[in-house]
Amino acid sequence: MSSRATTDAPVVDLGYGIYQGYYNTTSELNIYKGIRYASAPTGALRWQKPQAPSVNRSQITLATSYPPRCPQSPSTPLSSTFNFTSSAKGSEDCLFLSVLSPQNATGLPVMVWIHGGGYGTGQGNNDFSELIINNSHGFILVIIQYRLGAFGFLSSSEVAKYGTANAGLYDMHFSLKWVQDHIAAFGGDPTRVTIAGESSGAGAVMLQTMAYGGSQGMALFQNAIVASPYLPTQWDYDGLHPTQSYDRFVDAVGCGHASQTPNTTVFSCLQGADSITLQNASTYVSGNWKFGQWAFLPVTDGTFIQERPSLQLLNGQLNGVRILSGNNADEGPGFVPQNITTTAAFNSYVSGLFPLMDNDTLGNLQEIYQISPTIPGPLFSTVGDKEPSALNQSEFGIGQQQRANNLYAETTFVCPSYWLATGFSKSKGKQAWKYQYSVPPAEHGADLDAYYAINREALGYDTLSTAFRLGVQNIWGRFIIYDDPTLTEKVLDDLTTYANGTKTGDDLAAALHGTWVTWETNGPAEEQYRMLNLNMTGGHETTISWTNGGGGKLNVTQYAGPGLQAALSVVDGYAWEAERGKRCQFWADIGAEVPE
Repeated sequence: MSSRATTDAPVVDLGYGIYQGYYNTTSELNIYKGIRYASAPTGALRWQKPQAPSVNRSQITLATSYPPRCPQSPSTPLSSTFNFTSSAKGSEDCLFLSVLSPQNATGLPVMVWIHGGGYGTGQGNNDFSELIINNSHGFILVIIQYRLGAFGFLSSSEVAKYGTANAGLYDMHFSLKWVQDHIAAFGGDPTRVTIAGESSGAGAVMLQTMAYGGSQGMALFQNAIVASPYLPTQWDYDGLHPTQSYDRFVDAVGCGHASQTPNTTVFSCLQGADSITLQNASTYVSGNWKFGQWAFLPVTDGTFIQERPSLQLLNGQLNGVRILSGNNADEGPGFVPQNITTTAAFNSYVSGLFPLMDNDTLGNLQEIYQISPTIPGPLFSTVGDKEPSALNQSEFGIGQQQRANNLYAETTFVCPSYWLATGFSKSKGKQAWKYQYSVPPAEHGADLDAYYAINREALGYDTLSTAFRLGVQNIWGRFIIYDDPTLTEKVLDDLTTYANGTKTGDDLAAALHGTWVTWETNGPAEEQYRMLNLNMTGGHETTISWTNGGGGKLNVTQYAGPGLQAALSVVDGYAWEAERGKRCQFWADIGAEVPE
């Protein structure tokens, strides 16, 4: 968020504290960075539910700088250049949020952004001013932080007994209560709240829609936006994976024998440990886990999260009323070893990914993901509605490698986006819209460039026309403001017309109201599984190098440069990529059968 040409923003009295932000004359936004929403979760408050901040009204607190980030816990494998101090160190006192509000706002809808990062990395410093500006300053933005890694997602029978599993999810929930109590002071309407996120942030949004068995209705939010919702295997709070992570963490901290000391438990030893020791342990346990994975993740705790998503979502037991659900075309490569070239290597990878899956289920999985023998050849993006499909072809891999990439993508990101859309569509009085981001190379995270100003060196940069970016931002904005993401004829005309009155050539018509319809799973076949495919056409080919999660270099061909134009279409999401809907149903069906 640019601080150029700034003046003081209005002072906001929140009761427990008084905050002074600044007004940015470029973005025309009042910006408040680093507002405390909960007490520091340190010492005895570690692995407990968040607590209200203490009252401090003796002075005005400046809210002009981002808050300290929470301690970071990267995925496996750790980079060869990893340095704890610069790469992972944070402050446990990190439960803050930031607010961007148009000048003189009154009764505006609100978007709450939950950042991604595998529940182990990231912070609340995303610059969404562009999204607000391009939607006529029509909503207020709240960006939250929450506990990460072991601090937010340590779980075991002992944590459940003495503390709280899913502490990070409770932080998010607590921040949503803060919005209900305080957003009116910034000009926001607490009855018009959209929660949004990407990757694990979208996964967190999914879990907030599931909170307390979906019994909270519209108490905290009405709408949800999920972009590539991250759903790794969700274990019970005392299951194999979280217990192994807990045991390794305890050993790394040095509390492994604390239970032998009179009146001292392992848990109290952890609560009393110094922060740097805990941060190092969280970092190195997570960074030495399974490839492309994080060690500390949300669990089914029986209270906040009562069932697996694949079960609860499809039962329609959900908070909120409307959802905008998206995924990318090629979500998987950054999380999968890029050395899978044989059927045996594929089977070994799958067995490691699902260690408790029985042989019959593994056999069914291998059959539904079966591919014909593949001759090595050029890598290119699939078009979705004809062969070859994502089962064995992408810009990142071919044959068994792409088979593994796609399996991980579907079970972890794509199918959750399908289940969310289906869950909302099946529930009386709820609505869902579905889209896919397909602009090559369409890897995980590439769609962020369409939503807000990200690092312009990211893979996929320079592949979006102005009309495409504005179109996607208006889709999000109209959902937040009007509860409907579809575009009007006037919006479409404005987005595809140059200042001199000539047309850009971008085709956004598929996003029009009446053309892009809600996601439905019942009724006439031609009305089911309608998905908006966000793609580009034109430009020229360019080959760039891409580093996957394991540090390996891949050469990827993408389209870039002058001549790129938006090419949106409405497609059959079930038949897409050789019946992706069928494979997502397979994962839903086995959800109740795979032991933990």
